[in-house]
Amino acid sequence: MKRLAKELEQHLQNSVVIDRDNHAEFIQTYYKSLLPKQGVNALKDAISRTIVDYAVNETNFHLILCNANRDRKGRLDLLERFRQKGFVSIIVNFDIPDAILQSRIANSQRSTVIFRSASTFEEVLSRQQAESHNGNVLPPIAGEADHMFVIKESNEVQSTIQEILNIAQSL
Repeated sequence: MKRLAKELEQHLQNSVVIDRDNHAEFIQTYYKSLLPKQGVNALKDAISRTIVDYAVNETNFHLILCNANRDRKGRLDLLERFRQKGFVSIIVNFDIPDAILQSRIANSQRSTVIFRSASTFEEVLSRQQAESHNGNVLPPIAGEADHMFVIKESNEVQSTIQEILNIAQSL
């Protein structure tokens, strides 16, 4: 996900990646004492919302939201806000088998400083897998956005980026 977002940002003029993990790291580094002990991280949500609102209202950038809404209602609300502002929306859903995700996590050198309540990426994956059985944590479906791509294997990333660039050029 991060790789696609960063690569797309490099090739798509006037674009910016808005990554909630970066916001979490910022908060953990500078404002850890403000974090709730449990429940929703309202501070991260507020920072993310402020950055998105600024980008929408003060720039003409293409927004690349990374690590965004798994919750269907939140995703649809966000997409509707973008539609009202005249944006064309594209969803890229990563539908990667759990075994591959577990292997990547086991080999990852990524910092865990973004975590508030988990201590490992294995914990996060387990929590996300459990949440996937809850009512509103649903993968996107056709029709939620103007365009949708599903990536099942890493070799599909480049062709997806190219298709997104083609869509952007046609606007």
